[in-house]
Amino acid sequence: MADNGHTPHIVVDASVDGVSVPPEHVKDGKIILNISESAAHNLKLVNDSVSFRARFGGVPFDVWVPTNSILGIYARETGQGMIFSNDTGTSDSMRHHDDVEETRSRPHLRVVK
Repeated sequence: MADNGHTPHIVVDASVDGVSVPPEHVKDGKIILNISESAAHNLKLVNDSVSFRARFGGVPFDVWVPTNSILGIYARETGQGMIFSNDTGTSDSMRHHDDVEETRSRPHLRVVK
């Protein structure tokens, strides 16, 4: 996404054990995090987690999310992205979303088959 000039955002289930995000920014048990180079400092993407330092309302915070808490990723500018499934019984654990309705308040992804 960043290579194409888009801003990557991840949707995180904040109720998963081990998630460390500012609780005041969690809405409906989820938080949307901007992981662009300009917003996520010292970004580390490893097999079991994503971590970085970011500012929330001007206050720095060290974010740490296990990969199993990440529900999806999308580009802010287009709303296009992927939602991740935890279904272990299927080989297709990622679903592609070409048609995503974008709103100013928060993104909404829907599965297109």
